[in-house]
Amino acid sequence: MSQRVSRRNFLRTTFGSALGAAFAPSVAAGTRVVSRSGAAGPIAISSGNGLRATTRAVQLMRDGTDVLVSAVSGVNIIEADPEDMTVGYGGLPNEEGIVELDASVMHGPTHRAGAVAGIREIMHPATVALRVMESTDHVMLVGEGAQRFAVAHGFPRENLLTEKARKVWIRWKESRSDRDDWISPEESGFAPLIEKGGTVHCSALDASGDLGGVTTTSGLAFKIPGRVGDSPIVGAGMFVDNEVGSAGATGRGESVILTAGSASIVAAMRRGLEPLEACLEVLRRIARSTRSKHLLEKPGRPNFNVTFYALRKDGQYGSASMLPGKQFAVSDASGNRLEDCPSLFE
Repeated sequence: MSQRVSRRNFLRTTFGSALGAAFAPSVAAGTRVVSRSGAAGPIAISSGNGLRATTRAVQLMRDGTDVLVSAVSGVNIIEADPEDMTVGYGGLPNEEGIVELDASVMHGPTHRAGAVAGIREIMHPATVALRVMESTDHVMLVGEGAQRFAVAHGFPRENLLTEKARKVWIRWKESRSDRDDWISPEESGFAPLIEKGGTVHCSALDASGDLGGVTTTSGLAFKIPGRVGDSPIVGAGMFVDNEVGSAGATGRGESVILTAGSASIVAAMRRGLEPLEACLEVLRRIARSTRSKHLLEKPGRPNFNVTFYALRKDGQYGSASMLPGKQFAVSDASGNRLEDCPSLFE
């Protein structure tokens, strides 16, 4: 894992860290409010599939590793896990059976970012995004250009479509329509269809009060080739302001893009909202602005999920989802654990 962020920015990081109505759905009844205020970092929060990521990130920060490098190293574990079908190796493919990955990173102390979108045959897009930030004056590389950049920097090209993911894709092709020439398969012997979206976000805060964030994903399963969601878009799927906090998103990317979700959460924390309330505010905005009939369960209530994660500079954190049943990961001085996300709707 590259340490160049830590070396290159040691002095500036060290000194910089010294600076230091009509529609009003509420948190679902019975949900536990998750918004803690505790000691300063190191602390990391993540989506529910990222407990190993937060654990590694905090361990590395305790050893003095740069906050962003620590977070990226954490999500690398999930990217390399073929059993997690939402990111990296084993991620579900596009409609042509090709795995396309997206990721973005942002480094609080330097206010720099890097991203890749639609990258193929590269297992660790989060690390490539970090390399874009470190090695170029660009923020985002896409498609073939992103792949060439990765290969030039020593990343191996690999087949990311696992047998498990291939069977899910074939099952989807064979069962999606009764007006094509595919024959529906027998139930036995095939992996079950799973939720068609998935992502890992990790926000981290080190002992000096510096922040970093990363979001990585294989995106919407069976998407139109070339589709890009919110995850690699700085300000949508991830955003960091070292004076305020870090935020990220998982779920329906198009809705997160249309609200500049993560940047909006950080802006809300800057106005004084606690992390949980900042997440809920942006979820309300998504619910108000969702008008397409195919996205609504009923007027004002979306039929899709979005989950936001927020970590403030003082160590307070929160997470909230549109619909119930989600958890998020936390690692801090109290240990490593999953906590329940309050939801906007029951």
